[in-house]
Amino acid sequence: MATTVASGPLAGLRVFDLTRVLAGPTATQMLGDLGAEVIKIEKPGSGDDTRGFAPPFMPGSRESAYFTGVNRNKRSVTLDIATEKGQELALALIARCDILVENFKVGALAKYGLGYAQLHAKFPRLIYGSITGFGQTGPYAPRPGYDSLIQAMGGVMSLTGEPEGLPQKVGVPVADLFAGLYGCIGILAALRHREQTGIGQQIDIGMLDTHVAWLANQGMNYLATGENPPRLGNQHPNIVPYQVFATADGHIVLSIGNDPTFQRFCEAFALEHLLADPRFATNAARVENRALVTETLSPVMAAHPTAWWVTKLEALKIGCGPINRLSEVFADPQVIARGAVVEMARPGAENDRVKVIANPVRLDVTPVDYRLPPPLLGEHTEAVLGELLGLDAAAVASLRAEGIV
Repeated sequence: MATTVASGPLAGLRVFDLTRVLAGPTATQMLGDLGAEVIKIEKPGSGDDTRGFAPPFMPGSRESAYFTGVNRNKRSVTLDIATEKGQELALALIARCDILVENFKVGALAKYGLGYAQLHAKFPRLIYGSITGFGQTGPYAPRPGYDSLIQAMGGVMSLTGEPEGLPQKVGVPVADLFAGLYGCIGILAALRHREQTGIGQQIDIGMLDTHVAWLANQGMNYLATGENPPRLGNQHPNIVPYQVFATADGHIVLSIGNDPTFQRFCEAFALEHLLADPRFATNAARVENRALVTETLSPVMAAHPTAWWVTKLEALKIGCGPINRLSEVFADPQVIARGAVVEMARPGAENDRVKVIANPVRLDVTPVDYRLPPPLLGEHTEAVLGELLGLDAAAVASLRAEGIV
């Protein structure tokens, strides 16, 4: 049951959120989902850039789907930090916060008196999370970072796509998302350190750094061989067969992760003769003879429809799955059973409700809660300034007239 009172493991902590677009808001939404009070600071009149990343809008509203996806459990306060009064208000709010998260260009906040060194001197307990394209140091530090740019520079585009086709980016902004999640992990570690020492610190997250970190087996393949891994389309670089095959009515992913599983597959579908062929006998041999394996199995897989294969393979405990469109993903019984979509109250939206993708973290004692729907621009300005700074409605109205909030 949703409530406006935080109940998660981070309840009682307050976040001053100076993030926008996706990487930073991903980190702060996770903190909010875990119970932290997140105060999202937005520029008066325009707010987070993603408010304008539309269509599509959420049904019955003028809120973009993009913004809605990463801004629940936050209160929106409009504040112009480029002004002296705005900076004074920002400092007063930060003094009452545990964590600040920002994704401005390197050094940009220092001109407003909100850089890490400046705030650490005033508030030594403050945890300061910085998420940028290239981190706080190095020759690229001043550059702006964008998801597709990072996917290109970080190598994943060279690994994605058909062997003879163009390099491809991943269909969702993984560079932004990973940076946000790594940022959240760093903030949680810094909270633990502060519990022990009483001192905050800066978390320096570069999108390129995190992108290189999740190159995983492909990055290690390069380090082990000194050779650039080729694009393999939907095939796995280290396991064969572990790829997409055409079926009689569509496609299926077949994931045979080891030799005993390949043996079961061959025995079940009258392919025992392959087990006697040294080119098929081991995974290492199948990787070396990738094209032959694909050529041999393709007509076998094309002989039956996808549903037939899924039923047969699942009975044999062989990894497989259909390639779902999003309509099929959100209708999948497993996805539904796990509560992957939640509805939140949002006056003004269709039926005064808004659907959002749920947080996947399941905690059995302190579960994620869904207290606040994604906010309207400046929706909580008066409430937050009243609660935390004691400003009354007249004072806030005066600030609004000056363009400060």
